Amino acid sequence: MKQIVLTLIALMMSAGVFAQETECISKELDGSLTLRVTGSGRNRTDAIEQAKKQAVYDVLFNGVIKGNHDYNMRPIMTEVNARERYQDYFDIFFMDRGEYSKYVSMEDKKFLSTRTTKKNYRQESRTVTVRVLVPQLKARLKEDGLL
Repeated sequence: MKQIVLTLIALMMSAGVFAQETECISKELDGSLTLRVTGSGRNRTDAIEQAKKQAVYDVLFNGVIKGNHDYNMRPIMTEVNARERYQDYFDIFFMDRGEYSKYVSMEDKKFLSTRTTKKNYRQESRTVTVRVLVPQLKARLKEDGLL
């Protein structure tokens, strides 16, 4: 019975049933967004770093539509294929410990974690609450000529 349950969980995870989207918790008075986002990596630190990148990426290119509907946000980069058009810029921007980290804050230190193992490969997922400094991010993109 235990083997069947573990097999079902593995199948659901591979199918993306447990995949989580970036969720808006609140919008602060300064215009920043508090988001709940999940990242995966080799270890805890890498998973948290990936979650921060995902939060900024979603604010820039995908928008945030899940969560508190009063604060739904369209993407900052509304230009079609902006990620591809400015690929050199954003590849540098999203480097590990890159410029994106100036626009995300860990004000609310709440973590939810899970660990999964796939073919001798340990994968950790962390769901974190972060604040994305949207006004400062928009100002940076305007200054750099992307908006």
